[in-house]
Amino acid sequence: MKIDIITVGKLKEKYFVEAVKEYQKRLSAFCKLNIIEVPDKAAPQQSSQKEQEEIKNNEGEKILTKINPQSYVIALEIKGEMLSSEKLAKKLDQLAVTGSSYITFIIGGSLGLSQQVLKKAQLKLSFSPMTFPHQLMRVILLEQVYRAFKINKGEPYHK
Repeated sequence: MKIDIITVGKLKEKYFVEAVKEYQKRLSAFCKLNIIEVPDKAAPQQSSQKEQEEIKNNEGEKILTKINPQSYVIALEIKGEMLSSEKLAKKLDQLAVTGSSYITFIIGGSLGLSQQVLKKAQLKLSFSPMTFPHQLMRVILLEQVYRAFKINKGEPYHK
């Protein structure tokens, strides 16, 4: 299986960088993982709705150029479908069995994802109704993907 994670912005804190490296190492036994960072654009503190949409659209255009046309696209979206770890594992397993062995996860910037990116996604996935910093979300996503592979292998990581 090949997994791309397209994310807006770079990791800044060393502890996030180290956590991502650890999960990349762990996941190398299960898949070919590629993390693609697209530049973020800072939103002014008092930006208007129009300015925010422009920023999301700009980031969205960059994201869309990085999506492989053969991949199954999963956008992380606060209003998306919530799955348990076991259901995410089952979803990834079903995708592999049905020939969708190329998956792209998308993590937006601080303002979320543009409508164009959300329309491209076959699944909109929510981890919680809470908002998480996108740097932390990268670590959470990697942990859950790793957990899914362990569940699917019947290994005891998920409890």
